[in-house]
Amino acid sequence: MKKIGIATTGGDAPGMNAAIRAITRLASAHDIDVIGFEAGWDGLFANRYQKLTKRSVGGILHQGGTILRTSRSKVLHTEEGREKCAENLLINDIDGFFVIGGNGSMMAANLLSQHISHVPFIGIPGSIDNDVFGTDETFGFDSAVNTAVGQIDKIRDTAQSHDHIFITEVMGRKHGFIALDVGIAVGASYILVPEEPAADQIDDILATIRSNQDVGKKSGIIVAAEGVDMDCRDLASVIERQTDTTVRINILGYSQRGGSPTARSRLLATLYAKEGVRQILENPSNQMMGLTKGEIVGRNLDDIVGKERVINMSRLQYYRVLAS
Repeated sequence: MKKIGIATTGGDAPGMNAAIRAITRLASAHDIDVIGFEAGWDGLFANRYQKLTKRSVGGILHQGGTILRTSRSKVLHTEEGREKCAENLLINDIDGFFVIGGNGSMMAANLLSQHISHVPFIGIPGSIDNDVFGTDETFGFDSAVNTAVGQIDKIRDTAQSHDHIFITEVMGRKHGFIALDVGIAVGASYILVPEEPAADQIDDILATIRSNQDVGKKSGIIVAAEGVDMDCRDLASVIERQTDTTVRINILGYSQRGGSPTARSRLLATLYAKEGVRQILENPSNQMMGLTKGEIVGRNLDDIVGKERVINMSRLQYYRVLAS
């Protein structure tokens, strides 16, 4: 193992720089050269990269985003694109490749690996959505949750001052991992996730609001994942008509992706990198690092891709007991 490549692909997540730093410094400690391809798979396709050293990755541990930049590339969707990327790995004498990203990144890495069998691909799961199969937690998730919680805590001040209900939309197009943890952490009146039809819960939402009003609680927070099957504006309109309450909508959006990673996101990214480097040296094969019952282990990429991590619905039921 003389040279490895790194790419951050797909959506960015706080902690990607921590992973880049750890991989580079651990590899350098074993006299392995490191190059980072810029803008994800697009950089590999264009053979656009930068050399990474122990010094060049200094001072990035606390930074959000990714110094290598990223993109939602489609170059691996075609045979030509995959062959060109594989060719560039050969041209650069890459002996191993680290892919930092989410579900789509792992699928792409597994697909590309079929075109260059002698180069092991190591997946480092970084995503704010926490929906990567094969790990209990992705780095970046804790940062996104804490960002959302901090903003909702501020929103609550206005909600209470004006006796308003705020519907706060957090990220989560397909899964409600962020919405669920954020909702529990802020003591939301109601949580909406894509896994349950929102339209079927209108009566429960209205009943919760009325029950709160009966005991003197006129304000409230509803946390909704962006992927729920009902527009927040439509829900706000229904609540205002049925409860004589003023409702405001707050969409947190991309702020959840940015900012300095939390200590947990930095730690997870660093530990995933540590195990990834160990695996590529001792057991060079296509793997993704994952957290399972407190231990970080490598799992075969073939066993990861195409599978879906599902939300813990019992936690949602537990929350509803708390909120009642």
